[in-house]
Amino acid sequence: MANHKSALKRIRQTAARRLRNRYYAKTMRNAVRRLRATTDAAEAKELLPTVQKMLDKLAKRNTIHRNKAANLKSSLAKHVNSLA
Repeated sequence: MANHKSALKRIRQTAARRLRNRYYAKTMRNAVRRLRATTDAAEAKELLPTVQKMLDKLAKRNTIHRNKAANLKSSLAKHVNSLA
């Protein structure tokens, strides 16, 4: 058990951040999955900006690595272009 008040607070903060990060990361993975499963070009073009925005936000907050976000955005754009 922690010996200092600040350590207890740090434990609470870490737990809250971990839950928040897991939620947003899971939401992002589901959005990417949904976009990859899309075969309709119009629907994919509509979904792409929202997914890219989500990836950028997560990379900015260090929930995911910026290179991972860039790689995902690139591959998703390639997928959407192949549908057209």
